[in-house]
Amino acid sequence: MAASSSWILLLLAATFTASASAATFTIKNNCGFTVWPAATPVGGGTQLNPGGTWTINVPAGTSSGRVWGRTGCSFNGNSGSCQTGDCGGALACTLSGKPPMTLAEFTIGGSQDFYDISVIDGFNIGMAFSCSTGVGLVCRDSSCPDAYHQPNDMKTHACGGNSNYQVTFCP
Repeated sequence: MAASSSWILLLLAATFTASASAATFTIKNNCGFTVWPAATPVGGGTQLNPGGTWTINVPAGTSSGRVWGRTGCSFNGNSGSCQTGDCGGALACTLSGKPPMTLAEFTIGGSQDFYDISVIDGFNIGMAFSCSTGVGLVCRDSSCPDAYHQPNDMKTHACGGNSNYQVTFCP
């Protein structure tokens, strides 16, 4: 009986570990300059030099969020400022950035996730956004056809739940 209880506990632990992350976001800087990507409510922010990559594991239960690139930043430790996308002077954002900023938005959970690019808050940097099972979106300028320009645009795309996402600056 003790052996079967141990087996059940091991199975439950493996199941919990396998479902611990609802989605993984890989953010890459293809620009010839440094970008400071930010993400809320999970991730915060970091400095990403040209060619650099940042990975964020978004836990199950995180229903929605945003990723954006900040430009023209100067930080001393965890505080500073950015010319675009600044989030109250913090390196690790806990609130959304100040326009202009190109946004990768997502809603995750269940059997389907939803994602889009938005320029409703302005455009500051080219961005590509895709999931492992969905359409790749590319926005190189403020008039890009793949982005939301107004709140009632129909630009949301679906992909399978527990997906891997890619956000690339300067695609």
